[in-house]
Amino acid sequence: MTTPEEPSWERQLLEKVAFATLHEQRAKRRWGIFFKLAGLAYLIALPALLIDWGDSEQLADRRHTAVIHLRGTIEAQGEASAQNLNDALEAAFSDKRTAGVILRVNSPGGSPVQAGIVHDEILRLRTAHPQIPLYAVVEDVCASGGYYVAV
Repeated sequence: MTTPEEPSWERQLLEKVAFATLHEQRAKRRWGIFFKLAGLAYLIALPALLIDWGDSEQLADRRHTAVIHLRGTIEAQGEASAQNLNDALEAAFSDKRTAGVILRVNSPGGSPVQAGIVHDEILRLRTAHPQIPLYAVVEDVCASGGYYVAV
């Protein structure tokens, strides 16, 4: 028989089960609070991200630097064709808000004819728009036709 100071094993087992249940309920409540707050933050942040704050008109009126990427082989049917590059250069130089043009080159070269066409267009645009500086920046490779376009 057990003494009054010493609880029986049934009582100890019942206390362990009760405390385990309380611990599980607390953990469940904490995760519930976390996900409710995360959902609330999402609902607040989503409309804030979708709202047009009106800065786009101000940014459109400011002067900017145009960046033109020349990547890959310079060839007539490629991404770095004379037609694509000349269109980008013309758009950059003809924009009245352009403060300068950066030609970002990463090209192993390619067709000398295509490179020559781009080079001639750059010279024409620089004489037509002397107030707009053009800088060529080399990333990794600038060989052959890429170098010809850059200078």
